[in-house]
Amino acid sequence: MRYMTSAEVRQMWLDFFASKCHSVEPSANLVPVNDPTLLWINSGVATLKKYFDGTVIPENPRITNAQKSIRTNDIENVGKTARHHTMFEMLGNFSIGDYFRDEAIAFAFELLTSPDWFAMPLDKLYMTYYPADTDSYNRWIELGVDPSHLIPLEDNFWEIGAGPSGPDTEIFFDRGIDFDPENIGIRLLEEDIENDRYIEIWNVVLSQFNADPAVPRSEYKELPNKNIDTGAGLERLVSIFQGAKTNFETDLFLPIIERVAAMSGKTYDPDGDNMSFKVIADHIRALSFAIGDGALPGNEGRGYVLRRLLRRAVMHGRRLGIEKPFLYELVVTVGEIMKSYYPEILEKRDFIEKIVKREEETFARTIDAGSVHLDELLAALKEAGETTVSGQDIFKLYDTYGFPVELTEELAEDAGFAIDHEGFKAAMKEQQDRARASVVKGGSMGMQNETLAALVEPSTFVYGETSLTSPLSVIIADNERTEAISEGQALLLFEQTPFYAEMGGQVADHGVIKNDKGDTVAKVIDVQKAPNGQPLHTVEVLASLSVGTSYVLEIDKARRQAVEKNHTATHLLHAALHDIIGEHATQAGSLNEAGFLRFDFTHFEAVTAEELRRIEEQVNEKIWEALPVVTVETDVETAKGMGAMALFGEKYGKVVRVVTIGDYSIELCGGTHVSNTAEIGLFKIVKEEGIGSGTRRLLAVTGREAFLAYREQEDALKTIAATLKAPQLKEVPNKVASLQADLRELQKENASLKEKAAAAAAGDLFKDVKEANGLRYIASQVDVADAGALRTFADNWKQADYSDVLVLVAAIGDKVNLLVASKSANAHAGNLVKALAPIINGRGGGKPDMAMAGGADASKIADLLAAVSENL
Repeated sequence: MRYMTSAEVRQMWLDFFASKCHSVEPSANLVPVNDPTLLWINSGVATLKKYFDGTVIPENPRITNAQKSIRTNDIENVGKTARHHTMFEMLGNFSIGDYFRDEAIAFAFELLTSPDWFAMPLDKLYMTYYPADTDSYNRWIELGVDPSHLIPLEDNFWEIGAGPSGPDTEIFFDRGIDFDPENIGIRLLEEDIENDRYIEIWNVVLSQFNADPAVPRSEYKELPNKNIDTGAGLERLVSIFQGAKTNFETDLFLPIIERVAAMSGKTYDPDGDNMSFKVIADHIRALSFAIGDGALPGNEGRGYVLRRLLRRAVMHGRRLGIEKPFLYELVVTVGEIMKSYYPEILEKRDFIEKIVKREEETFARTIDAGSVHLDELLAALKEAGETTVSGQDIFKLYDTYGFPVELTEELAEDAGFAIDHEGFKAAMKEQQDRARASVVKGGSMGMQNETLAALVEPSTFVYGETSLTSPLSVIIADNERTEAISEGQALLLFEQTPFYAEMGGQVADHGVIKNDKGDTVAKVIDVQKAPNGQPLHTVEVLASLSVGTSYVLEIDKARRQAVEKNHTATHLLHAALHDIIGEHATQAGSLNEAGFLRFDFTHFEAVTAEELRRIEEQVNEKIWEALPVVTVETDVETAKGMGAMALFGEKYGKVVRVVTIGDYSIELCGGTHVSNTAEIGLFKIVKEEGIGSGTRRLLAVTGREAFLAYREQEDALKTIAATLKAPQLKEVPNKVASLQADLRELQKENASLKEKAAAAAAGDLFKDVKEANGLRYIASQVDVADAGALRTFADNWKQADYSDVLVLVAAIGDKVNLLVASKSANAHAGNLVKALAPIINGRGGGKPDMAMAGGADASKIADLLAAVSENL
């Protein structure tokens, strides 16, 4: 076989299937769109689910792609094995109801073995298949595969819950005896033994059944349209073409590893201890692509995954002796490797570097802070005579303070402590179980709907019309087509319609359908796209409807106008965010309703009050400038050449609509809009919040709703002014400031009086001195308003030689507060608190001279005070 670069392997795959009439689908964003069942796009088919379940019919049923993917269920194995990665590329070819088994297997055979393509030796290829799938076995034989190279395996059946499923046939490459030192041979495949000799390079899934968990596999029904879903790992293929021992010795990873070696001064040895190099190379790829696609490090969901990857890479950098931030310097290397197919990494380099560097610097501070907590923990354990750091303590440092487990173990062991590994694993498992329980459950794909998939009658949405007459083409009731209907709910398809089908964040139009007499015969409550793209009206039937009859379709104009104001304002808001927050603040979802607009965007921190004010001001300025809103139709490339911005997650056809607002905003958008920004009237942001790691949300209103929002605030301000007796609204801030100053003075005076009262009370309290085990102590219940007053008592106690130990307890609300202070080396305040707190159903601790605890059982206060002498 000839040497091939990774770029050549990827391109040859796409070129081969393009020559077989496949459409080349671009790699989708790693962050799933409208799919709550996935945290990341994790395979080539993940973005095509809408085609496989019949929700959408593709223009071309033959598709190929190279899809960037992330899988995080096996992070700990990255660097330990030859082929585990977090971010990888899946090459695929797909057939949606077109070709099936014979063609799919023939395509695989030709691409792999033909001298015009990959030219792999046939004797190096082995195939596994589902035992009952004799058709696949026979097809491989027909193509010239030796029967000894075909292995039946019961596991070769693909299904994930309900939906498309079927047998699969996997293709392996034999790397030879050098990777099979015990010469086990073909049994490695037959018995499914983990090995480095037979490398799986391709899986061809033959989706021919609708899986139903309620019945045995033998009773699964055949799919109306059989599909082909394949996946081949680019990294594995490249390692074979480049004769690499592992995926990491290929041109996809080596430049990163070499850069790390130069930074660390260490040498990468493919046969030595090189795990840290591999982890760093793998993780910086995942970080670069994920951040470039809008995900940001955080404390939950995707953000938590990225933070974990980054911190794991940083820790491995420290193992190599790299103490300063360094990962951000590797982003450009990742970009250079991938630029032939993923130019966006270099295009977004500055932003990705900024996020990675900032996260590295934050982690450095986390390590410093965590070290303080660890030092305190180890000191307390040593004083208590403990020799083991518990799993719960390790987990707390990890989970609460972000302190790496490896560093905890290393420092604890250096200090002479044993490590409770099993306890930590148990605590971690509890957290993982909680996380799994909170994940949105859902199958891989939905069941195909034959009725909707077979809907091929054309229908056109007419822009700019609010009422038109059109023949009724199709009626669907109870998932079956019918010629007429007179009651209930139904789906209707017309030759033409003024009703906008929900899409791109804009909600569907509502309205009515009338007969030729002007009588309302149906109420339109929703409009959605059918699998073949036609607007499909969900209606409540009020009178007789029949196919072939023409009806008048009227939308709710007031509702449409309100939605259009919000939709156009969304475009203005997007542009303002770019100007004020930065180019990275790209749309991550939107909703344009009649009463409000919601806009989600990528950003790494809360938007400040000043930024919100500037955004709101800029949008209103563009409204008041009365900018024309112009829409033109063109092709995608021309639109992008015009500078039009494509929105997050949108799929565009051959003809696109470009919406231009003056010279301020230009976007690809299929929605409806006002003709001039002046029609929006007014814009007001009513809420800003975080909805996930690295994603913020703005809620805003326009027009009448914005006026009402301002009126509500004005009414509230007037009420405050009346309360403050401020004759003019502009005087309210000064009145409030004056009241705050008065309050501060009163608070100071109150604190002073409390101190005097405490000192007076302490005079009597400190006279009641008892003795036990040679220690003088004062133990008393006191009546105070808060725990701070207990500390005041303690401060007064320290000023003179009243006793060696002070124990104070107070019932405050429904809680009990305990304070212990000590001046004696023979009485450890923290240990005494630990002994006394359980009596009041509490817990606490502290230093040798001062400790506090909280409890819940005030009825046991007398018992606690009586127990002081026993514990001294």
